[in-house]
Amino acid sequence: MSTPQPVPPHITVPEIRSRKATRGAGAPIAMLTAYDVVSARLGDAAGADILLVGDSVGMVVLGRENTLTVTMDEMIHHARAVAAARPRALVVGDMPYLSYQVSKRDAVLNAGRFVREGGCQAVKIEGGDRRLKVIAALLDAEIPVMGHLGLTPQSVHGMGGFRVQARRAEAAARLVGEAVRLAEAGVFAIVLEGVPDEVARIVTDSVPVPTIGIGAGPHCDGQVLVYHDVLGLGDGPDPRFVRRYAEIGRESAAALGRFVEDVRSRSFPSEEESYRMPKQEAEALRATLRRPRGRKIGAAAKTEKPA
Repeated sequence: MSTPQPVPPHITVPEIRSRKATRGAGAPIAMLTAYDVVSARLGDAAGADILLVGDSVGMVVLGRENTLTVTMDEMIHHARAVAAARPRALVVGDMPYLSYQVSKRDAVLNAGRFVREGGCQAVKIEGGDRRLKVIAALLDAEIPVMGHLGLTPQSVHGMGGFRVQARRAEAAARLVGEAVRLAEAGVFAIVLEGVPDEVARIVTDSVPVPTIGIGAGPHCDGQVLVYHDVLGLGDGPDPRFVRRYAEIGRESAAALGRFVEDVRSRSFPSEEESYRMPKQEAEALRATLRRPRGRKIGAAAKTEKPA
């Protein structure tokens, strides 16, 4: 009798926070976005530490121009699908636009939905100093928070597009200060998106919590990429920081094309891919269909009543 293999423990918020201490010791944090049970299972099987149910779902799954139109209900729908995979990875819900900017009460109620309805263990919000009161309210409600600085997609209009941030010394210094204050407020990690690598290095060295980069160079405590970008499922062009590890989109289109060709040539399905009746039953069916026309095909036979 084989010995049952131990089930790996679920990754927790304290464990992610503690990974800061192991920086440089071979344990960087790997985070992937996930939007459904399939992406969650694959990301978890790959060994990702964190699965982010990103509001990027609006662009890569729902085909929208940006993330601003994604609703809270849509995010809960996708979070629930990710949680259904029962991943070992920590599941973080990305708070969508206007779910936390209006009031602390809104922020707590919406983040609570991620935990209670979506099955998330933490939430992520964008912004620096202006989010400190919201972060405090979320932590008071026992909801762990991940921060997000640099290129914050929900500020795309104010930034004038998806552009690298903190290129100038003054802006970079401001970002470092905000990162320090986010850490002091109690976030357990900070995403740094679209900033120069030297700025990300300074932030990483300045805060006691892990930094997770996306387009922020190699000096962060971890890295995150969008699931579709990693697998080559997007329409492109890819941002500079994306590394494709497969061309699943191209391969999928080719495979689907072969299916269409086989259907049209009648080579699919084959005999091996079809179900067959037992010979005796097939003969009985043909005999039934040869009955006189006065009787309806498929009509039940009359039975005599007992005397």
